[in-house]
Formats: sequence, structure tokens, C-alpha cells
Amino acid sequence: MINLKERLVDILVRYKSIPKEKLDELIQLQKRKKLSLRQLLLKEKIISEQELLSILSEHLYLPFLRLAKYKFDPKVISLVPEQICLRYGIIPLSRMGNTMTIAMTDPFNIFALDDLKTLTGCDIDIVLSSEDEIRAAIDKQYHKDAADLQKILGEISKGALEGEREMVSDVQVTEELELTQAVRESQTPPIVKLVDLMLIQALKRRSSDIHVEPEEDCLRVRYRIDGDLYDVLRLPKKNQNAVLARLKIISNMNITESRLPQDGRFKVRLENKEIDFRVSALPTTFGQKFVLRALDKSNLSVGLDKLGFSEEPLRLFKEAIAHPFGMILVTGPTGSGKSTTLYSIVNQLNTPERSIVTIEDPVEYEIEGITQVQAHHEIGLDFASGLRSVLRQSPDVIMVGEIRDSETADIAIKAALTGQLLLSTLHTNDAASSITRLIDMGIEPFLVASSLIMACAQRLCRRLCNKCRQIYDAPGEILKGLGIKEKATFYQAKGCDYCNNTGYFGRIAVLEVLMIDDYIRQLIIKKGSLEEIKAYAIKKKGMRTLRDDALLKAKQGLTTLDEAVRITTEE
Repeated sequence: MINLKERLVDILVRYKSIPKEKLDELIQLQKRKKLSLRQLLLKEKIISEQELLSILSEHLYLPFLRLAKYKFDPKVISLVPEQICLRYGIIPLSRMGNTMTIAMTDPFNIFALDDLKTLTGCDIDIVLSSEDEIRAAIDKQYHKDAADLQKILGEISKGALEGEREMVSDVQVTEELELTQAVRESQTPPIVKLVDLMLIQALKRRSSDIHVEPEEDCLRVRYRIDGDLYDVLRLPKKNQNAVLARLKIISNMNITESRLPQDGRFKVRLENKEIDFRVSALPTTFGQKFVLRALDKSNLSVGLDKLGFSEEPLRLFKEAIAHPFGMILVTGPTGSGKSTTLYSIVNQLNTPERSIVTIEDPVEYEIEGITQVQAHHEIGLDFASGLRSVLRQSPDVIMVGEIRDSETADIAIKAALTGQLLLSTLHTNDAASSITRLIDMGIEPFLVASSLIMACAQRLCRRLCNKCRQIYDAPGEILKGLGIKEKATFYQAKGCDYCNNTGYFGRIAVLEVLMIDDYIRQLIIKKGSLEEIKAYAIKKKGMRTLRDDALLKAKQGLTTLDEAVRITTEE
């Protein structure tokens, strides 16, 4: 029986006169690059999207629909979460009885059709539409601010900026003139409104990062929400310089420098909350890529009790920070919430009786009552030299952004042994690995054993939306594979207006906390293996691993089994 891919190949050979050998090469390339055949045909410019849609419409007997003037039904839109629409490039159009009609670009995507049928319980009918029209429809239907963005883009595309441009004929435009033009355009109302609305929309959607990425033919904007990136906007390439110039101006960056990385920051106020944006610019092939990281100070004032820690890890954290001196390490990959945890500890310890100093690169949050030092490696002020200077000022608590090298590790260990409570981070996969990492850095085992109070591994998992989560009947083989024997009620994500149709709202920390006792100290001094230390902590001290804590949160209905497994794949 001929499959869908073979049918498309047959159509292209017969009606587009594309050599069969060329298509066979593309299919092999497709398998290596893990793209759909449609994506590869368009990427390699074998055929235009309009031609492909026309061929598919004619030979698969599927109607083609322009979405620009289509009147969508909000009730039908609410049946399919936005993340599903973005993942598969589809948008629901109507529902008649038990049949839902959707617009999509790739009718061969059987996974999309199967998922939609399972999600909605409907049979699926297809109409074809272009990718750009579907993306624009998703933006407009799922986000209230999208209409304003589209209006501004319309002003830009109609030449609202042309009056501001200097027209130069028969003269090669210099870099200086291009820069002047970009700065002038960046101050025009459409560009100012576009950037402002982009920031507001990101904050309203709880985005932690905004990625502004120059591509060959456009300027792509993505938001990171609850750890995942979502496409939200593609701006015309001709307006790239103006938008990037606007970002540089508000971030106090050097407008004239485009060949070197730069860092900047600015503040915005939204609904009585002050949000800091930390901005990074990186030169790329098609222009400078900007990442704007939103830092909400209100997240730090909640204290440890409201960070979403499970009861036992929370008790151990409070026990550890009650020590007058020693070292506490929080480990995990980038983006696992280590900095937020350390800042919350520092904020909790921030009392008039204590002197607290931090050394950071960069300073993410500015906290009143705490001395914060910004590392500057280019002038020799790194973590090690900064830590030496800080020790001369006799602080009670020191926070070091990260222990990256043996010199910083050595000074940090000595500080922890001589009367300071030292907080820092390491990049390791689990809590016990922090011990071997310090020893690998050249620290003597007896010094590690004497100074370390606690090591904690941390991850962030997405929290289920309480307003739309659904009970999930987990298959027995999955529960058995995860070692779950007791009965529990599990939930899965659905999606609603409250959570932007993602099914998740916010993130919570998953922890593995290793408290150092006398037996573990002896194992460290004897250079005991990682497995010995971890086995003892689990068996004798009841340490809960990352996987255990993640599954506990799934049993409590805070997250899904899929999410618990995803963030602990190394277990």
C-alpha cells in the first residue's frame, strides 16, 4: 500500500517534472536532518510554498483557504491549545457535530491529525493554508496584544518610516549613514510602539526571556515561557537595524559597536511592579542577536517557604543555613533556578546584624542592604581576586556566583573554614557529584569534608495549571517502569485562557539534597566512590533523588509524569 510520502513524491515527479533521483537524495537528506519532506522541499527551494499547496490541493482534493478575512469562532479556538497549533502549524476553523475542520500546511503530518483526534474526540477535516497566514492567525486569535502588533507591522510595511529616510542615489551608503538612519528610525512612533508592546506582551505572558534573532530574510522574536521557547513574531528584514538600535538605546549600549558582544540593562514598570531587563547582544551571521532576560525582584522576597520546595528538602535547607559557617552548594545546569534559590537564601539571611557580600557575573538582582560586587575579568577582578578582597572585610555571609576554577574553589573552602557561611553554585548533574568536582579541582578531600555542609542538585519543572488540568489514567507498564507501586491520581495538561493554552502555569523546583554527616565526611577523606556516598545517603539518611522528588510532585498533582521524566532523564 502506497504511503503518504510516496504519494507526494509521485505527484512531484509527474506534475512538477522533478527527477526521481533528486527526490530520492532529498529523502535521504531528510532522514539525516530529521525534517519533514515538505520543509526540505521549501528549504532547498525545489518548489515554492504556493506551488506546493496548489499541487496538494488539486491532487489530494483538499480546498485552499485564505485566512486573512476568515471569521474565527473563539469557542472553536479554545478547543485546541496554542502550543499544539504552534507545534503542528495548524489552527481550528469550525466544528460541526463530531467533525472539526482545521487549516494546516502539511496534510501528510499524521501525528498532528492523531493528536488532534485524541485531544478533541472529533474526526478531522483539512483545508490548506500558507504557513505565514496560519502563524498570523494563531498570534491574532490566541493573544489580545497581537492585533496591536499586526497594526504596527501594517504601519511599518506601508512605509510609515519612509518620510524619515534619506534617499541616496548613485552613492554607496556608508556605515555611518546606515547607522544614522537606523537611529533615526528607532525613534519613530511605530518602532518605539513595537518594542514597547513586545516587552509588555512578554511580561503579560510570563516570559522569562525574549530572543530577538536576525535571520536571512526576517527578524525573528521568540518568548521563553516556563522554560520553552515560542515563536511570536517575524519582523520585516528592512526594519531590523531600527529595532536593534532601539534595544541598544534603552539598554545604554554602544550604538556604534556591532562587531563585539555587549551587555546592558534597563527597567520597566508594569502594574506596580518594577522589572529589570538584563540584555545581551551577540554578533551573528545576519546581524546582532539580542536576548532580554526579565528579572522580577518580587520573586526574591517570598523566601524559601514559597519556592515550591517539598517538605523534607525545605527542612534540610533551613537546617543548613542556620550554620554560622561552612559551605552550601547548589548544583545544576544553566536555567535550573540555582540563582533564584541562592538569592532567596541571601534575602532571608539579610538582617541588620549580618554583613552579606556577593560576587557575581553579572549582578542579576540589586538587593537593598547587601554589598554586591560585579566581576570584571577584563581588568583582573574575577571571582578569585574578588573573594580575596571580600575576606579582608570580615563579612558573615558570602555568595559567589559560581565556582569555576581551582583558585576560586581553594579560597572559597578556606573562607568556609575560617568563619564565613559561603553560598555558591557548581555545574554538576547530581548533589554527590559536587564533592568529586571539588576534589578534581585540586582541593584536598579533608578540606572538602571539613567545610561542606550541604550539596543540593536542582531542576525546574513546569507546574500544571490548576484551572484546566485533567485526570490522567497512567498505563500500568509506565508506572511499573517508574517504580510506582502505590495508588495515586495523576494529571495531564489541557490548556485554557488562564495559562495561555499551554496547560502549565509557572515552574517549581525539584531538589536532591545531600546533608553531610560524619560518616559521609569519612567517606570523602577515604576517597570513597560517588556510588558509595549516594547509596549511603539514600539508604541511611533517606535522601530523595531528583527523580523521586519529581515523581512526588506528579503524585501531588503539581506536574505531569511526562514532565517529571523529562527533567530527570539522567537518573
